[in-house]
Amino acid sequence: MMVEGRVVYLGGRYCPWDEANVPIMSHSFARGSAIFEVIAFTDTPAGPAVFRLDEHCARFFGSACLLGMEPPLTPAELHEAVLETVRRSGLAAGLIKVFGFYPEVSSGVLPPGQRFQVAVFVFAPDEPPGGNGGRAGGSATACVSTWRRLDPQTVPVEAKVAANYINGMVARAEARKRGFDMAVLLDTQGFLAEGATESLFLVRGGRLLTPSLGTVLQSITRKSLLAVAEAMGIETVTGRLSPVLLEDAEELFLSSTSARVLPIRQIDGRRLAGVPGAVTSRLANGIAAIASGRDERFRGWLFPTV
Repeated sequence: MMVEGRVVYLGGRYCPWDEANVPIMSHSFARGSAIFEVIAFTDTPAGPAVFRLDEHCARFFGSACLLGMEPPLTPAELHEAVLETVRRSGLAAGLIKVFGFYPEVSSGVLPPGQRFQVAVFVFAPDEPPGGNGGRAGGSATACVSTWRRLDPQTVPVEAKVAANYINGMVARAEARKRGFDMAVLLDTQGFLAEGATESLFLVRGGRLLTPSLGTVLQSITRKSLLAVAEAMGIETVTGRLSPVLLEDAEELFLSSTSARVLPIRQIDGRRLAGVPGAVTSRLANGIAAIASGRDERFRGWLFPTV
């Protein structure tokens, strides 16, 4: 990665990338007790702007609350730290990763204290290597994983905490082993849930369907797409969705911060025709217009850095 000279926000100061380190025996490394957010920033006529920064900051603090973690800064301070780190990066567009973690060395199950530290990293669109299996503008294949989504009675699935993402990791690894790009997980009751790290959408009879909250992450991209669909007059349905719907849905796509809208051209042995479909294309174009500052109706979703 071309990160030489890149600046990182770490614990109230801005430091060079290679100084942003923690001990291997830190609690968050050893126990997975780090919370995080991945946020997009885009090139607009007014300069770089962060997409829905207020929502991401609110969810970050919500994750901390669910885990009993005490923030070391206020939402307003985090908001400014993100904007300033983007400014110092010199990048016009890319991704931001915000971490909340315990840096102290600990071998215990519980962290040594409640207050955590915050770090903010900024990446160019092609950084870091590995990606998430799809980028905006492409399409992907997917399969229904044999792994199930985490049950909300075992861990707080609404928290974006590192330890939870082993669930998506094993599902994505299984999909790759079976020759597919992406995985679709069912919940423990056998209903459609989401992708490894993405929300799932289906189009059937011109209506946009997505699994209801409760067993899936409160994705900000998912929330945004539902709002965009409503503005476009596309009927939306959220609920407990049977996997049988995958057999006759006219369109399928996954959504995430990095991929935005990722059309699925094949689900298991079924190939979909005309990918991306009409509804998927409308939503992809709509969210792209908003992110680039070309839709005044959603101007409030963008937070300029200048």
